[in-house]
Amino acid sequence: MIKKPIVAANWKMYKTPQEGVFFISELNNLLLDKEKPSIIFCPPFTSLFHMNEMISDLDISLGAQNVYFEKDGAFTGEISMSMLKSCGVQYVIVGHSERRHIFNESNKDTNKKLHTVLENDIVPILCVGEKLEDRESGNTRMILMEQLKDGLVGINKDMIDRMIIAYEPVWAIGTGVNALPSQVEESHAMIWEILLELYDNNIKNNIPILYGGSVKPDNSEELIRTKGVDGFLIGGASLNLDMFSKIIEIVHNKFMR
Repeated sequence: MIKKPIVAANWKMYKTPQEGVFFISELNNLLLDKEKPSIIFCPPFTSLFHMNEMISDLDISLGAQNVYFEKDGAFTGEISMSMLKSCGVQYVIVGHSERRHIFNESNKDTNKKLHTVLENDIVPILCVGEKLEDRESGNTRMILMEQLKDGLVGINKDMIDRMIIAYEPVWAIGTGVNALPSQVEESHAMIWEILLELYDNNIKNNIPILYGGSVKPDNSEELIRTKGVDGFLIGGASLNLDMFSKIIEIVHNKFMR
C-alpha cells in the first residue's frame, strides 16, 4: 500500500440510508472538480448498499464499521465478510475502542477479524489507543504494545503492508478533549517503533497511521502537520457537512500542494 493522505469518516450509529446518500451528494457538489485526499466513508450497515450505488462513479471509498470473523452460521445480529463485499466494501474498521470497551471485544477477537478481512483482500483499519488512566500512569506504550502484539498474531510482514492503523486515544474520542500534537507525535512514533520491533525492522515505511479523537476543523491543521500523522479517522465532525469538507480541504492543502 502506498502511503497517502486519508480522511476516513466513522458515522457510528448515525444517519439513515437516505441521509447518508444525501450527505454524499452534497459533499460531492462541494468537492466537484477539486483534488482531494483519499476519502473513506464507514456508515452503518444499513447504508452500505445504497451508498455503494451512490459512490460508484465518485472518487470515494466505502468501509464498514465492523465484521464477524466466521464465514457464516447461526450468529444472530452479525455481518459476514462476504455480505460486506457484496455491498462494495473496500475497508473495515477493526478493534475500535467502542467495540473493545462497550462490547468487551478482546485483542484475540480483533486478531480473528483482522485475519478474516485480510484473507478476503479487504483493507483493515486497525484501531489502537489507551484509556486516560493508562496515559496518566505512564502505560501508553505498554497498552499499545499489547494491542499490537496480540492483535497482529499470525499477521506476516506482507499482510501488514496491506493495513491501515488508527491511533485513537480513548480519552479523546467524543469527549471534546483534544490530544496535544506532541502527545500524538509521541504515540505515533511509539506505534511505528513497536511495529519495527515486532517485525525485526523488516517492514516498509508505508503503513498509514491515522489519528482519531475529537478532530475538528479548528485543530485539524495543527494535527495534520504533526510528524507521523498520515490522515484522520473522524467521528462526530464527519457527520457535519461543513466541518467534514473543511477538514478534507485542510488535509489536501497539507499533502497535495
